[in-house]
Amino acid sequence: MKIIRETSELQKVLSCEGNGTTGFVPTMGALHDGHISLVKKCRTECNVTVVSIFVNPTQFNDPDDLKNYPRTPEKDIELLDKAGVDILFMPEIGEIYPEEDTRVFSFGQLDTVMEGERRPGHFNGVAQIVSKLFDIVQPDRAYFGEKDFQQLAIIRALVRKLGYDIEIIGCPIKRDSDGLALSSRNALLTPEQRAAAPDIYKTMRDAVGLKDKKTVAELCKWVTDRINENPQLEVEYFTIVDSLTLQPVSDWNEEGEKYGCIAVSTGNVRLIDNMKFS
Repeated sequence: MKIIRETSELQKVLSCEGNGTTGFVPTMGALHDGHISLVKKCRTECNVTVVSIFVNPTQFNDPDDLKNYPRTPEKDIELLDKAGVDILFMPEIGEIYPEEDTRVFSFGQLDTVMEGERRPGHFNGVAQIVSKLFDIVQPDRAYFGEKDFQQLAIIRALVRKLGYDIEIIGCPIKRDSDGLALSSRNALLTPEQRAAAPDIYKTMRDAVGLKDKKTVAELCKWVTDRINENPQLEVEYFTIVDSLTLQPVSDWNEEGEKYGCIAVSTGNVRLIDNMKFS
């Protein structure tokens, strides 16, 4: 595995790879089995697999969140080498942002709900870094986890908006044995918080079985109340949304696929998850 830190070197190496398909997995490090599942899928579909590790400051609206974000570079390198990655791109901040990125993106209603409502500027920062990385790597395919359901929708919108010829591949959520969605932030959980966190998945799973007995509003309240019974957990939102528009639905008979999306705080850690409801 080649470890590259400069854009010019990366592009030079990629130009020597010929006409094969380049696959790209952008990450912020602190890697886990969910990231590795993206790498594995990329390797089966592409001739060259590029992974980036870059903790992007422009998508953090809370300075403490940026400061505390887990960083495990030595472990990450070992995992990616073992997984068969061809190129690891690990740039410094000055390499990506030699000057301030003042671009402002608008995604209509996609970025005004859920995470967008609670984390102002977050998705603009995501769009800044993903577009920069796409311009640098110029991949044929890029792989993202479906745990970040709203982010995936926005990245697809970004590709359409900027006219990238890149296929965006969404990959299924990877979960621990107790159902907790794998996340780099899980490493920040205390033992008590980690023991409580699987209630998020269990409650949503039970809610899927109740959708024929409750209205959308009743089910959202049921999920929120049940999770909040755990003193370690506090629901920020749980909403049933249309999978394409991300707008809340009010009736199960509305057309389109419906997903339940949730954010839960436990101490200073935010956990997000989602599940298909129809």
